[in-house]
Amino acid sequence: MGTLRLLVAGGNEIVRKGLCALVREQPGWELAAEARNGREAVERTMRIKPDVAIMEVEMPSLNGLDATRQITRDGSQTQVLLLAPHDTDQLLPQALEAGARGYLLKSDTTDDLVSAVENVRHGRAFFSAKLAREVVDGYLKTLNNKSDAGDKAPQRLTGREREVVQLLAEGHSSKRVAVALKISAKTAETHRANIMRKIDCHSVTGLVRYAIRNHIIEA
Repeated sequence: MGTLRLLVAGGNEIVRKGLCALVREQPGWELAAEARNGREAVERTMRIKPDVAIMEVEMPSLNGLDATRQITRDGSQTQVLLLAPHDTDQLLPQALEAGARGYLLKSDTTDDLVSAVENVRHGRAFFSAKLAREVVDGYLKTLNNKSDAGDKAPQRLTGREREVVQLLAEGHSSKRVAVALKISAKTAETHRANIMRKIDCHSVTGLVRYAIRNHIIEA
């Protein structure tokens, strides 16, 4: 098998550089690209097409979950391995739904990371041993039930709306959001109004709370 090309993305420079060093040390692995935030990760994945993308969940501009959604939605062959900051079964279902093939905790070992990468490169799922297997099985069963009965979940934010939420929660104005997403100021304001209506929120403070509660930004 040829050289394994990887992208490493993370908002924490120390963690990111450590991951890059680990990738360079592995025989047969090549660091194809490095990204400082989710938006860079998506752009470089689409352009460079690495075999595996290792991404932190918590990243500025665009978090790892939404970056994964964009990568997998566009039909990329890149397999995504997400690194979560702490042991929580709330993020795992979102990672699965986003299309991630692997999910590790930052507290997992280097051997775990190497094993995870080798598994996802072959299209096999790999999850942190610290998370109960029944969490995964239960969620996959729920997905199958929804597929059979039709998804009747409450109205949810679109991927673009989640992007807007993250930028607004990070303190950007609607004008800055428009520039970042390459949309008109009017469209940005429309997204903001729709978001406030969907989440029943009437202030930026409430929007920030929503973003933290739903793991769009970190507290």
